[in-house]
Amino acid sequence: MAKEGADMTEETQFMIDKNVGKEVENVESPGSAKEMRAVMLAGFGGLNKLRVIRKAMPEPLDGEVKIRVKACGLNFLDLMVRQGTIDNPPKPPLVPGFECSGIVESVGENTKGFEIGDRVMAFVNYNAWAEVVCTPVDFVYKMPEEMTFAEAAGFLLNFVAAYMMLFEVANLREGMSVLVHSAGGGVGQAVAQLCSIVPNVTVFGIASCFKHAAIRDSVTHLFDRNIDYIQEVKKIAPEGVDIVLDCLCGENTGKGLSLLKPLGTYILYGASNMVTGETKSFFSFAKSWWQVEKVNPIKLYEENKVIAGFSLLNLLFKQGRCCLVKSVMDKLLRLYDQKKIRPVVDSLWALEEVKEAMQRIHDRGNIGKLILDVEKSPTPLMASDSTETSEAGEEEEEPEGDNDSKERMPFIH
Repeated sequence: MAKEGADMTEETQFMIDKNVGKEVENVESPGSAKEMRAVMLAGFGGLNKLRVIRKAMPEPLDGEVKIRVKACGLNFLDLMVRQGTIDNPPKPPLVPGFECSGIVESVGENTKGFEIGDRVMAFVNYNAWAEVVCTPVDFVYKMPEEMTFAEAAGFLLNFVAAYMMLFEVANLREGMSVLVHSAGGGVGQAVAQLCSIVPNVTVFGIASCFKHAAIRDSVTHLFDRNIDYIQEVKKIAPEGVDIVLDCLCGENTGKGLSLLKPLGTYILYGASNMVTGETKSFFSFAKSWWQVEKVNPIKLYEENKVIAGFSLLNLLFKQGRCCLVKSVMDKLLRLYDQKKIRPVVDSLWALEEVKEAMQRIHDRGNIGKLILDVEKSPTPLMASDSTETSEAGEEEEEPEGDNDSKERMPFIH
């Protein structure tokens, strides 16, 4: 399990085009009709490694769709990519981002199902944080009429991951119980909404205390992440829970396994405990690795417990299960049309504000999804302050009510 925690981000080595470095360097001269704005990661490290550049606009290959991007999703994995806290990371410079929404601008040869002008959302094999992207048609989905571009950019990774973990891996059914970490984040809120469509499901949410007022109604029971939540959960459910969804890793792995009922399922889908400071920390990585529960298969057999891992991007880009993901998307879009689920958007940021947006998610200050709005103009404060970044502390401390990052928000829902 320890090695699994360290290797879980292997997915990223398969998620980059061989020519991405060349593309980023191929910056056209100002005034060219075939250039675009994009966020470039010049090298692994802190926020100062990110900047907005003008680069050559891609054109679709056979079977690809060219999208004029309106919005992009920002995920915790993007922080790990920036730091290089991933296994066999792609070589920078590169354009980050794995999901976006926008309008079809053109299609490549042998591309069917989409027309110019279609409103779409798409998974992207890196390169999403740009004004234009090209991605295989199998990763593109038409947006519902009522869905906004910001909602679409926050829909794909969060809801597909939540649905597949709950229903494809853990087989959620009526009367079961679920414990989810980071309940205030994009995946956490998607999990809460999907659990609400199944009768009598109890949801135990773990989140920083300052988020409780905003998300209390989305879960059955809510606990502060800094307390001994194991004892609090067992006061309500002495036998434990049926499903544990863990995006933290480290010491929470052992805690999650200890809370499982017989035939319960623990799913690891992230390792955010490995990210503490602004740059990659060997100490944080080693600490998280050391704290991971050493899994004994005989003990799992004796206790009738299931342990699993889930990586949506690996499933798509390495293992080729786009047909399975499409079937899940069909179900999710029906639920959206029935108004049973809806992405929670925390805030909108201009491309030029990507450093501040990353700092907010790094500080665990978001409730729902952070979105890069490609057409949004940066606020004057952000434009003049874009090179100044704060360094996160060694532990995941929750921000105070008057935190500067909240005062500097350009737009919050």
